[in-house]
Amino acid sequence: MIFSAFGDAVTQLGDRRFIWVVLKSVMITMIALALTTLGIQWLIPDTLTLPWFGEVPWAGWILNRAVIVAMMAGSVFLMIPIASIVVGFFLEEVADAVEDVHYSQDQAKNPIGLWAGFVEGTQFLAILLLVNIAALIPYLIAAPFGLTPLVFVLVNGILLGREYAQLVAMRHVGRQGAKAFRARNRGTIWLAGVLMAIPLLVPVLNLVIPVLGVATYTHLFHRLQQTETFVTR
Repeated sequence: MIFSAFGDAVTQLGDRRFIWVVLKSVMITMIALALTTLGIQWLIPDTLTLPWFGEVPWAGWILNRAVIVAMMAGSVFLMIPIASIVVGFFLEEVADAVEDVHYSQDQAKNPIGLWAGFVEGTQFLAILLLVNIAALIPYLIAAPFGLTPLVFVLVNGILLGREYAQLVAMRHVGRQGAKAFRARNRGTIWLAGVLMAIPLLVPVLNLVIPVLGVATYTHLFHRLQQTETFVTR
């Protein structure tokens, strides 16, 4: 079911609404990364004074270039918080596009407005940052064994799955109903979150994942609901 939902999300990437959201997501991502880089560079003085060496006029220039390289390398990890904000802004557009094509008889009863989506995304961002800071020790422990990406995917798979499932389900069954939905389908939601987290490690491809994530979980919500209805009958 997870791979089928993800496959259907990928096949809809040609939808004009998907393309427009992807373009806006890329723009936001580029601006966020650029502003973060410029902000860090602004804090670096042109001339540094180092112990034993005194003033080193070229040290600031080197650090500024190093910041650019570090931001490019760290963009993989920065994509997780950026993805959370993007989802909050564009959830409705992507979910509506999926439901118009595949679930026209089951439209959202409780659409999440732009402001509510932004608040949810910001709250998720805070949780995500705190969890990843707490996971620094496991990341460091896993580093000598080359397992840091695995830990990254497992940790953030849980978080992404929780957020995507919560927001998508809230549109149909409200906040409490969404929590119950997550509790009933915890395993599927986590595995799908892991699937979403893996491409976030790949530059460029990670720019599309917020959109594919919302689309995938929209499919999962409807299919899991249909399965539950069939079983109860």
